[in-house]
Amino acid sequence: MSIFVISDLHLSLFPGADKPMDIFGARWYDHPGRLERAWRESIKEGDTVLIPGDTSWALKLEDAKYDLDWVAALPGRKILLKGNHDLWWTGITKLNKMYDNMTFLQNDHVFAEGCYICGSRGWLTPDSEDFTEADEKIYRRELLRLESSLKSAAAAREAAPETASAGEAPIIGLLHYPPVSDARRYSGFQQLFEDYGVKDVYYGHVHGEDGFRTRIQGELHGVRYHLVSLDYLDAQPLQIR
Repeated sequence: MSIFVISDLHLSLFPGADKPMDIFGARWYDHPGRLERAWRESIKEGDTVLIPGDTSWALKLEDAKYDLDWVAALPGRKILLKGNHDLWWTGITKLNKMYDNMTFLQNDHVFAEGCYICGSRGWLTPDSEDFTEADEKIYRRELLRLESSLKSAAAAREAAPETASAGEAPIIGLLHYPPVSDARRYSGFQQLFEDYGVKDVYYGHVHGEDGFRTRIQGELHGVRYHLVSLDYLDAQPLQIR
C-alpha cells in the first residue's frame, strides 16, 4: 500500500459555481478531469492520499458536499486538512461522520500505511512583510493546533508495544500554508517539526512560477520540505511512500 499527496484541488462542482481556475494559466486547464485520470491510473483502493487544504471553493458544507463526494468516489483512503479557502469546514465531528473513506484531520493524528500523519492549516508567518497583529493571533493558534497533532502522534508512538512497528513509525507533517513565508527565514512551525523529529513536510497554497521559485524546498535542519500544490505537480498526485 502506498501514500500519495496533492494539495489545492480547488474544486467547484456545485450548482451555480463560477470559479474557473484556467484564468490562472494553462496548468489549471481542465484540472478536475486531468486529476481524475492521473488519480485512477496510479492510485488503488488500498492506498492513502493526503490532501493538505483548499479542496473546495464552496462557502457552505451543503455545496462542498458535491466536491467532497467527487473526491470520495476516487480510489483510496483520503486524509484532508483545512485550507484558507475551505470556508465550509465547520464541526470536525460532523465532518468525520460523513464518509467511510475520508478523514478530516484537526488537532489529532491519523495512522496510515505505517506512518503517523500530523498537520494543521498553518498561516502567514512573522517574517512576512504583510504580517499584522491580527495574523499574530491566528499564527499562535495554528502553532498550538500543530503541536496538539504532533503530541498526539508522539504519545501514540510512545504507547505502542516495543514489538510493534508503530513504535518506530515516522511522522509525516502536513501544512496548507508554507512553513515559512520567506525561505531564508525561520518560523515556529519549523521548530515544532524539528522538535518532534519529523523528516518530511508537505504543503500547498503556493501557485505560479514566481511562488514556485521562492518558497522553501529541500532539506533544512534535517527536515525535507515539499511543495505539492496541484498546479506545481501538474495535477499528478505525488507518491511519497
